[in-house]
Amino acid sequence: METIRKKDRRDRSDRIYLKDLDGFHIIMPYLVPGRTNNEAVLTEVIDIARIKEYVERKNAQNPSYKYSWFQVITAAVAKTIYLRPKMNYFISGRRFYQRREIQTAFVVKRTFDDRSEESCAKWILDPEGSSPIEQMHAYLENFVTKVRVRKEIDKSSQSMDFFKHLPEFVLGIAFWALRLLERWGRYPASLQLDDPCYCTVFISNLGSIKMNADYHHIFNWGTNSFFIAISEMKKRLIVNDDGTTEVKDTIKLALTIDERIADGFYFAKSVRLLKHLLQNPELLDKDVKEPVEID
Repeated sequence: METIRKKDRRDRSDRIYLKDLDGFHIIMPYLVPGRTNNEAVLTEVIDIARIKEYVERKNAQNPSYKYSWFQVITAAVAKTIYLRPKMNYFISGRRFYQRREIQTAFVVKRTFDDRSEESCAKWILDPEGSSPIEQMHAYLENFVTKVRVRKEIDKSSQSMDFFKHLPEFVLGIAFWALRLLERWGRYPASLQLDDPCYCTVFISNLGSIKMNADYHHIFNWGTNSFFIAISEMKKRLIVNDDGTTEVKDTIKLALTIDERIADGFYFAKSVRLLKHLLQNPELLDKDVKEPVEID
């Protein structure tokens, strides 16, 4: 991960102000403001044979909470962002920042029915902790137990329940004030803690509800500049490196990125790294900081 320079007065508790950027990146937020006006959309089809084998080996040890290919994908995304730190950049108030942490957000349904509530999970990768896959597995086991077994309500849901009771004109004023605070970097930490829009990357596991999508927008609210939608597992005809064809189990990843935070070459190499980790998931058993060579 890149070395972070000395503290600047424009730094915030959750972010580091980036001032040593080229002129093109500095003026981009002025030329084309808003994340939704700067969406770059990439799709990748992933052969998950190696992931399935890896998950089977992990589950052969009979853990109390099973490993899944969603955990593998999420751990691989977090590892990629750690090694490719510009993927953790965002723009707020026309300024560039780097998040101090790698935060991965996703939604967990309490039960699979129409009336079931959703809870927002937000996993923070610890560079000094255990391997990415073990961190992800432990966090998800704890979170699922909390919302599905102990029936606890996450703080973001509690906050939204508070706002929904406000009169319409008061709600409008409240969010005008909150947007102003975010522009100044003063948005309350207590609110952004469980807000899914305040994260490095939001991952939507559409495959778990038998859905597919080639695109999901990002948000002008918050600090999230990276969104991934995972489609349902399907059998597809794949052309191998030797020219032969084979029907394989695959998933499609739809990645939406604020293109202002880096250039196309940086994004392309980041996607190649992510694919490499997914094709070699045993790398996720190694230390977070261990580099991965793909060139």
